[in-house]
Amino acid sequence: MTIADLGSYDVNGSYRPLFSSPAWRYTGVDLSPGPNVDCVLDSPYRLPFATRSIDLFVSGQAFEHIEFFWLTWLEMARVLKPGGLIFLVAPSRGPEHRFPVDCWRFYPDGFAALAKYASLELVEVSTDWAPDPAEDSAAWGDTVGVFRKRPQGALARLRGSFMQQLRYLAMPGYR
Repeated sequence: MTIADLGSYDVNGSYRPLFSSPAWRYTGVDLSPGPNVDCVLDSPYRLPFATRSIDLFVSGQAFEHIEFFWLTWLEMARVLKPGGLIFLVAPSRGPEHRFPVDCWRFYPDGFAALAKYASLELVEVSTDWAPDPAEDSAAWGDTVGVFRKRPQGALARLRGSFMQQLRYLAMPGYR
């Protein structure tokens, strides 16, 4: 199984220990070199993976820092294998924390829109609305979603590829 972790720089923990099986290949991906980063990106809008090559994409607490996150989202969908999953965690609330920017907060309807935009199935979504009892975590909340790429025939893949290119061309800031 191939696993990619977008925003993998280890600031206060990492998903890597969850994927320690010898049968799994984990790749930490980020814009800066550092702990838990195996692949340094030139741009958050282009992933260095072949189309339909990743079984599981994990991204936790990174999307709020991506100015045009919808472009990154399309890239994640592009590289995901049919039947593959994306596990996305993004803040629903919390103080500004620029690294280098802090642009967004996310809710279940936003995750449903992301699924629709990339033609993915939203398997499950949840937002922790209540403050955490721990004082240092009370201000923070996340929306967590699991997305699945539906298996597609050749015609559907061609249509999806064409539509994805149209979306890219229509987006400002695409590099």
